[in-house]
Amino acid sequence: MQLTKFGHACVRVEKDGRRLVVDPGGLTEPQALEDVDAVLVTHEHFDHFSEEALRKAAERNPALRIWTNTSVARRLDGLGARVTAVGEGAAFTAAGFDVKVYGTWHAPIHPDIPRIGNIGFLVDDALFHPGDALTVPDATVDTLLLPVHGPWSATGQLIDYVRAVAPRRSYAIHDGALSDVGTAMIEGFLGDNGPGVGAPYHRLTAGASIELG
Repeated sequence: MQLTKFGHACVRVEKDGRRLVVDPGGLTEPQALEDVDAVLVTHEHFDHFSEEALRKAAERNPALRIWTNTSVARRLDGLGARVTAVGEGAAFTAAGFDVKVYGTWHAPIHPDIPRIGNIGFLVDDALFHPGDALTVPDATVDTLLLPVHGPWSATGQLIDYVRAVAPRRSYAIHDGALSDVGTAMIEGFLGDNGPGVGAPYHRLTAGASIELG
């Protein structure tokens, strides 16, 4: 399975000629959705979900399928059975990838800001994208996509989160608002010079790909 990082929180995975994209939002390069077979969306925030981009992709490819939570599914009305609303505990196959759903809520930002729904996706029992939450799935995770920066997280929480999930490795996502200094600081805490998280930490630049296996 090949993993490609796109802007901010979006990734694409490919195997056997099929392409699955997770969280193509307003900070994602348009090419992320080229020749895509299926899309997963964790929640409705603009940096994870672009209604315009998904409708254009669905127009280009009548076979495109989308799985997401109820809030996002409602905003994609008109696409009919091509959009499936899923929640915690769901399991399905998307473009040949086996997907399991974990979590319910977005991480708290502030008591005065209402929480919204957020689901995470475990792909092929190996790759976990939590969206904007620090959900710990009750499953073995080979590769954790780690949301390293947001108004709802602190570096100490990330350290504890990686320890709790105990993946074989982690890759940074949700890093679109970080400067080079911020990126280096996060790497310092999550890498070899930090207190230790039990798994190697990596960051891919936008457009870079790696083979997972």
